[in-house]
Amino acid sequence: MISQPSRHCTVELQALPSRIGQVRRIVSAQLRYWHMDPLIDRAALGVTELLSNVHRHAEPDKLCTVEIELLLDRLTVSVHDHDPRLP
Repeated sequence: MISQPSRHCTVELQALPSRIGQVRRIVSAQLRYWHMDPLIDRAALGVTELLSNVHRHAEPDKLCTVEIELLLDRLTVSVHDHDPRLP
């Protein structure tokens, strides 16, 4: 069996309202490149919600990393911030 290698994209940014639209476009473009068009709207909405949470709640800063990974048939979208507290 030949398996498809994982595909991975990482974006580091400050979770500011002015950046959320830009990150949505990046995620959408990456998913189009991977031919995952049916997942674009859900992934973009998820990124919007996660970045909004970082903007509202993360301390001491708003720096975060958005990661999207496609491994076989599973898409994972995650946002990591520097806040030591649990969400």
